[in-house]
Amino acid sequence: MKYQGRLHKMYVSLDTSVVYELDLSGQRLCLNDYIGKPLRLEFLQSIECIHCGRQTKKSFNQGYCYPCFSRLAQCDICIVSPEKCHYHLGTCREPEWGLVYCMKPHIIYLSNTSGVKVGITRESQLPTRWIDQGAVQALPILRVSKRYHSGLVETAFKQHINDKTNWRSMLKHEVDDKDLYEIFESLWMKVEVALSDNVRQDVEVIASPDCVLSIDYPSRQYPGKISSFNLDKNPVVEGHLDAIKGQYLIFDNGVINIRKYSGYLVSLTTL
Repeated sequence: MKYQGRLHKMYVSLDTSVVYELDLSGQRLCLNDYIGKPLRLEFLQSIECIHCGRQTKKSFNQGYCYPCFSRLAQCDICIVSPEKCHYHLGTCREPEWGLVYCMKPHIIYLSNTSGVKVGITRESQLPTRWIDQGAVQALPILRVSKRYHSGLVETAFKQHINDKTNWRSMLKHEVDDKDLYEIFESLWMKVEVALSDNVRQDVEVIASPDCVLSIDYPSRQYPGKISSFNLDKNPVVEGHLDAIKGQYLIFDNGVINIRKYSGYLVSLTTL
């Protein structure tokens, strides 16, 4: 079978393991059914901005043309570093968008990806956020009323714990289970005293040892060595699909981050 369309971030849902659906211009293909089978993905030399739809020679920030990348609030630095939010200063690129996106409850969490890390997300994005990071365990620990405060809390945690994932170790599945609730308890006393009164008053503790989520991913085997496919340099990816984790397809001869190529026109052939 052959399918064609523009790549987008894979849709995920959680069952006994994560269910992945590849989105090709709105056409969804369940990829779990193809674990262990040969697939061929070919870039057809066309890129479209995922926001405005214009043709672009180069993609920015996982799918945007340069004008949208420069203009949209969702592409601002504060999306990656929420402690740099400047909405309260009146300088948000799109105040109405910021009101909807950033002035909503956010969750601070611990997850176990390539090790234990701290992160934040909108409450409505759970457990999708954890799956997209390739977490095998996750625990929501705190709730705040706005994105800016979640960034300040995360910054305080970062003095004691990592906030990054080693993506190579994550894809190799080199990770052991951890007691996330115990780790939270050991950190919270240190973090709480470092917060300003204004932020501390906004924090609701929601951590519970019963709320640790374990996540399994569809796999036949994980790679011992990581080699990345690059559609801009080589338009064809072909191999047996060994696993799917995070937003990566893991083949027997390399891996590809599907989200990185959002807006790329491709053909997918199931062999």
